[in-house]
Amino acid sequence: MLTIGHVLKALSDLDGDNVLMSKSIADVVIDSRKVSNDSLFVALTDGKEDGHNYVRHAFDSGAVAVIVDRVDLSGFAYLDLTDVNLLREQIKNVTLPVCLLVTDTLQALQDFARYWRDHLEVNVVGITGSIGKTTTKELTASVLSKRFVTLKSEGNFNNEIGLPLSVLGLNNKHEFAVLEMGFYKKGEIDFLCGIAKPQIGVITNVYPVHVERAGSLENIVAGKAELVQALPAVPHGTAILNADESLVMTMADLTDAKVFTYGLNTEADLWASNIHSNGLQGIKFQLHYRDEILHVRVPLLGRHSVHTALRAAAVGLVAGLSWQEILEGLQAQDGQAQLRLYAVEGPRGSVIIDDSYNASPESTIAALNLLDDLVDVRRIAVLGDMLELGSFEYQGHVSVGARARDVVDLLITVGDLGSLIAKGAIEAGMSQKAIVQCQDRKHALEYLATYTDDRDVILIKGSRSLGLDKLVAELEYAA
Repeated sequence: MLTIGHVLKALSDLDGDNVLMSKSIADVVIDSRKVSNDSLFVALTDGKEDGHNYVRHAFDSGAVAVIVDRVDLSGFAYLDLTDVNLLREQIKNVTLPVCLLVTDTLQALQDFARYWRDHLEVNVVGITGSIGKTTTKELTASVLSKRFVTLKSEGNFNNEIGLPLSVLGLNNKHEFAVLEMGFYKKGEIDFLCGIAKPQIGVITNVYPVHVERAGSLENIVAGKAELVQALPAVPHGTAILNADESLVMTMADLTDAKVFTYGLNTEADLWASNIHSNGLQGIKFQLHYRDEILHVRVPLLGRHSVHTALRAAAVGLVAGLSWQEILEGLQAQDGQAQLRLYAVEGPRGSVIIDDSYNASPESTIAALNLLDDLVDVRRIAVLGDMLELGSFEYQGHVSVGARARDVVDLLITVGDLGSLIAKGAIEAGMSQKAIVQCQDRKHALEYLATYTDDRDVILIKGSRSLGLDKLVAELEYAA
């Protein structure tokens, strides 16, 4: 278990038998509202909030210590971790709770996580890619947990703050950790790997998502490849690559780890065939590995989800799990609410397919393909802006509209860029009478609240900033 002594050792190299240093830490948090007894609160500062303003609240809520980078906090005892000689004197007299002074609180969080990871015997699975990271993380953790004590990163804890917090959630009972790794700029995933030290790396795919920040598709490929480059060499490291994606397969030459491939390609190490969608009841397919053929049914929505299942199964095989354990993990219902694509009840008996968390052209077309699998229903798609596509913006939106024309009975677009989806649908031959263009979600809500009935299945998808998750909640409330 984490202790004050671990913090001091990690951030100041102080060692010793002081009673204070043996005090346990229940958890590490950056939100004072999540502080409980014996929490360590890290006072981070960004452009919107300064965690130092919540130090008193953290102590009042039971924090045992707070990491700060300034001492203008009247009334609080503190230890100066920037001066080890001064620290040796201070620690003789100080009592808990206490402020721990560092030069930079974010760097301290990261350094502490790196120190803690180095002191644990745990297998780490790192997952990155343009789309599908979170669902892959969830299902992989479900598979591994059939045999191993497994930790997974919560929500979208996949950046320079979230990943260290996930690492600090580990203890010596954990045998595996499944950590999502996001990418916005070159060097970011390499930095995260320096903290997490993964032995297994999974690449889902590479698309022009966040290309405005990354600069180019080539930069995205290079950034994602940092995961496989950071893996240990054979026999200790394994890179799990998508054999159906040529950009991903270029990474096979960039790693010293063993390469394990998956996909629909019969040349892959693990591949799937005879994929059938049962609509909202999930998918079924045949799984091929060496001379084995298994018939699999999983409660994931859409044929594209077979890749998610393949990734999780691949990790299970690399980890030495039996097929029984892997299949039980793939079929487990635990945590299904955490998967981003799921069905909920809508107004007057309609069904909502909630995929509102985020959107790219590829993931939106995949969601439309799921809608296309449904029969004897009226198909409605509420599609919003897809942001940060850079030079792919126009073609990405238009291509989604063209696919919508082949699938939906009613297309509702939201936002300025949503009008390009409508344009693509019209150019592909869709009647303008079957298209409703809305400026915001409130307009869409007004329309859907009066239009829908029990014949309808409504797909809702768009970039996070549009707040379409709120539209889903509002439609659920109206049910």
